[in-house]
This record gives sequence, structure tokens and C-alpha cells, in this order.
Amino acid sequence: MNFKKELYLKFTRYIAIDTKSDPDSKTYPSTKGQKVLGALLLKEMKALGVKKVQMDKFGYVTGELQGNIKKKNPIIAFMAHMDTSPDASGENVKAKVHSSYKGGNIVINAKKGIILSPIECPELLACKGEDIITASGDTLLGADNKAGIAIILMAIQYLIENPQIKHPTIKIAFTPDEEIGKGVNFFDVKKFGADIAYTIDGDVAGAIEDETFNADGFKIKITGKSVHPGTAKNSLANASRIAADIISSWPENILPESTSGREGFIMFTSVNGEIEHAEVRGIVREHDIRKLNILKTHLKAIVNEKIIKYPLANIQIDFTEQYRNMKKVISRFPEIMENLILAVKDAGIKPIIKPVRGGTDGARLSFMGLPTPNVFTGGFNFHGRYEWVSLDGMQKSTEVMLNIIKQWAQ
Repeated sequence: MNFKKELYLKFTRYIAIDTKSDPDSKTYPSTKGQKVLGALLLKEMKALGVKKVQMDKFGYVTGELQGNIKKKNPIIAFMAHMDTSPDASGENVKAKVHSSYKGGNIVINAKKGIILSPIECPELLACKGEDIITASGDTLLGADNKAGIAIILMAIQYLIENPQIKHPTIKIAFTPDEEIGKGVNFFDVKKFGADIAYTIDGDVAGAIEDETFNADGFKIKITGKSVHPGTAKNSLANASRIAADIISSWPENILPESTSGREGFIMFTSVNGEIEHAEVRGIVREHDIRKLNILKTHLKAIVNEKIIKYPLANIQIDFTEQYRNMKKVISRFPEIMENLILAVKDAGIKPIIKPVRGGTDGARLSFMGLPTPNVFTGGFNFHGRYEWVSLDGMQKSTEVMLNIIKQWAQ
């Protein structure tokens, strides 16, 4: 089985559509491009022969491949998200293939000095001899998560073209707005009808994940007081400077750029301000819910300190729950991970079981009654111009998906 050529064709069709999500949008999906991609996927699934294909008003694209075994096995689902990160442009994405990677630097864009280095990204070194795909250096690539979409539809196409392969009933879902934490806001788990699911939304080949961060968002609103700078002593409260003071007071060793593994962090994602008004937004991440609350308490203490320091200003902080660690749910269904581990081994890869330093739709779905671990796509450096995916890794992910189906058919 060699799916590389077809995977590449599918992938490049999908990344050509700008599906960047928008956290400030009041619509769902948050951007029109996601429904444009959804319409394309709808058309492709129907052409393949997938049944019960639909896209609802929220942009969820779903379908079903009826099982061909007599016994009533669990109904399994495979899911990926259609949106790309709001942190970088997803418009006019142009794929570049770096064939048979020999090691060393990959020049993504010489003119702009965008060079992918194994020193900064050692994960590349495991991909020697493989075909690496990047964008042109002007945009992100969109492998997160259009690589996952291509992998799912490739595996489904293979099953349909080879009806002798035994499989249970398989559900498919492509979701919007995962990148802004809204991916399953309106997803009807009961109506979908799956017993267990896998998101194809991970990174390097072999990586599988049944654990995510616990995640909250926060917003700090600062109302200052503007007066003429010539008479500002003891009467000016500069909201922008107060925002900067809050951010600079957070410990540098508890930031995403200074943590790894299971270490949690707070990240300040945006700052907007002037003298009278400022707003700071960010995220809190920790695998341990107790430690998550400690981080939140620490940030509240900093804000309270600034309330005392700047009595002329009004400073408020609010936290919003985003998702929780799916390990709590998935650990109750050991067969889900057992079959996944066997599927990876059967593809000739060593399983790398690790916590996600982020989240997936699966985190929320697990607490909604659909336990959903995460499977690799073969990519890395998501959300920016240095993003890449191994076409060979996508091939391996397709094989793993077929092996998962084989395990659940037994």
C-alpha cells in the first residue's frame, strides 16, 4: 500500500482553502472558508460512496461507512478539524516538497531567511530519507489539521475500493473552530452515534495521546484615568503601562517558551491598550487540575497586587473554562488505547505515548460521552511559517488508521 501520491493531492486541495478561524467572530463557524472546505469534503465523500453524508448549519461534516461484519462491534469514529490557527495567515498556501530529506537545514524561504533547522527542531532528524512538505514561508502550512482530513479520507477510500476488508461501522466527522476552543460547541454526540473515536490530529510519527492539558482562558480588563501628562503626577493611571506591568510580573520560567513535558504555563496571547482602556488575554495550561488552580491563583495575586499599586485604575480578571484532561475518561476504557498501541506497532512504528501540550476536540468529546484519544499525522511546528509534515508520516498514519479498524473488526 502506497498512498503518498494520493495523500499529497488531497492535502494540497484542502490547504488551498483559507480556513483560518477567528476567536472574535460571533458566527459559527467563525469564518466562511470553513464551510467552503466543508462543501468540498461533502462532495468528495459522496463521490467515494460514503453514506449519510451531510453538513449541518454549524458546519459539521459527517458521514458513515456501514460495517460488513455480522457481529455487533463498537461503532468507531475518526475525526479531524477544518480550521487553521488564527496565529498565522492561511491565505494562498503553497506547498513545497523537499524530497528525500538528507538531514541539515531545509530552506523554506531564502529571501525571508526562513530556514527549518534540526538544531531548533530535532524532530526532523527522525525523518531522514522522507519527503517533507512545508509552505512557501508566507503562511502556515495547514497540516494542523488538513493532514488529518487527508489521512481519514485516504483510509476510507481504501476500504471502499477493497470491500473484502472486514470493518465495523465507521463514522466520520470534520469539525470547525477547534483552534479557538469551540470545535464541538454544537456537536451532537448522541445523534452522531459512535461508541469511541480517534482524532487524527497529532504530530510526529508514532505519537499517540490519551492525555491533554486542563485548559482555561483569561481576560484582564483595565480601566485607567487619562489626564494631561504635564499635570499627571498622582492623577494619571495609564492602562497600557499597567497591562505591561502585569505581564512582566509573571515568572519567566512558567511560560510556554521555558517549559516542556508535563510542565504547565501561562501564555499571554494578546494585548490591546491605550491610556484609558487596556485588555490582556491569555491561556492557562496544566495536566494536573490542582496545579492549574495554583497557576490561576498566582495570576490573581499579581492582579490584586496591581490593584493596590494603582488605586486610580479599575482592574478585573475573569477565567473561562476551555477543556479538561481527557485521561480521566479514556482510562476507564483501556481497550481503546490497547487497540491503538497494537495498530501503531503493526505499522512497524514504536508507539510514543505522551501527553498533548495543548488540546484536541477529543478532550471535550471525552467528557461529552465519546472517549477520543489522539493519533499522529506526521507533522510538527504547527501554527506558523515553520510548520512541516512528512508525507511518509502521513502514509504511516493512514496505515495506523486501517490497523485500528482491523483491531475493532475482530
